[in-house]
Amino acid sequence: MKADVTLALGASTEALHEDALYRKVILRIVPLFFLGFIMSYLDRVNIGFAKLQMAADFGLTNASFALGASVFFWGYMLFEIPSNLILRRVGARAWIARIMITWGIVSTLMIFSRNEAAFYSLRFLLGVCEAGFVPGVMYYTNTWLPARRQSGMYSLFLMALPIAVVFGAPLSGAIMETMNGVAGIRGWQWLFLLEGLPSAVLGVVILALLRNRPADVDWLTPREKQIIEANVAKEAAFKSHRVADAFRTPKIYALIVVMILFNTAFYGLTFWMPTLFHDAGVANSLDVGLFTAIPFGVAAICMYVNAKFAERSGRLRRHGVVPVALAAIGLFVATVAHDSFWLALIMLTVATSGILSLMPIYWTLPGRVLSGAAAAAGLALINACGSLSGILGAMIIGYAGIRTGMAILAGFLLLCSVVFYRVCPPTAE
Repeated sequence: MKADVTLALGASTEALHEDALYRKVILRIVPLFFLGFIMSYLDRVNIGFAKLQMAADFGLTNASFALGASVFFWGYMLFEIPSNLILRRVGARAWIARIMITWGIVSTLMIFSRNEAAFYSLRFLLGVCEAGFVPGVMYYTNTWLPARRQSGMYSLFLMALPIAVVFGAPLSGAIMETMNGVAGIRGWQWLFLLEGLPSAVLGVVILALLRNRPADVDWLTPREKQIIEANVAKEAAFKSHRVADAFRTPKIYALIVVMILFNTAFYGLTFWMPTLFHDAGVANSLDVGLFTAIPFGVAAICMYVNAKFAERSGRLRRHGVVPVALAAIGLFVATVAHDSFWLALIMLTVATSGILSLMPIYWTLPGRVLSGAAAAAGLALINACGSLSGILGAMIIGYAGIRTGMAILAGFLLLCSVVFYRVCPPTAE
């Protein structure tokens, strides 16, 4: 009996030590990547605001804006897998830093968009430069944390998306209003300049501070490094490792379908929400930014809370299916209630919260079946094919119109809930 108590106390102490260890790891990794996700996502935010002035400057129509917003994803999609395979060879630290530095530079070059051709070309080049960032970060974290500890961390990473809108939307609106005409430069040009340069600076910081493996850092003890590497290796023994395995795993293709469905709705809302509010009579760019921030501010809280409940209960399927089903309902009601501004705003908030609540649950799934080179290729494959959602999200509303487009996106979310139910295990075990 005494021996049993001693063993139980020992196991409890070891678990507490591991919890403290992984908190230390997360505090070292998350802040830098959190800022990286914010910088990455600011581009998705500011292009929607820049359109409000660019339309007048060189006749940018809704259809041409949709094409320009979506051409980014063609470059992103074509270079996603090559980028992540290079990352595997040269190391995550150097390659992620390269990605951030080059996309920051190209983002600032958007100030030279004088016509549609230049707009399309620079958007495509921006996609090429940014390709590999998200799966690269996911691959990097797979070398540090086992899958069972990733949903909470991914929720922190992905909270950068709504937070980028909460702060970025009003900031974009304020820059457009207050900087317009300063030094003879239009507000939308200041927007790209002031929100692009910090990405390049952060890339340099990541290069200086990050290390590729636990063994390379000086802030872990030898025993802590051993625990981290042993936990990752234990999981890796049950996963596919070869690049070809990523293309032979049926679940990866099901996960691609899920991502395309929910991400299409997400990008549709992100690209077009400023226009939705502007067309509803909100004329001032700063006010448009403030209204755009509301759905994403609520979504940030919902996403984090849902991920923590999922991590504690282990019930992944429930915490993925329910939010995305609610998102489908919210988006459909917003479609039929678009004449009521406040009801539409509430329903858009429900839809945005539901979509974002699925994301951290979703991103734990690829790491449960792939490891090593297969993980790098699989994550890149998912994200590359998922880039189609950026193209679809921009184009559906741009060409089908607001009401029809949003109804289509609601259908995508409903189908997503069904597919996710089939592909996700009921629990984390």
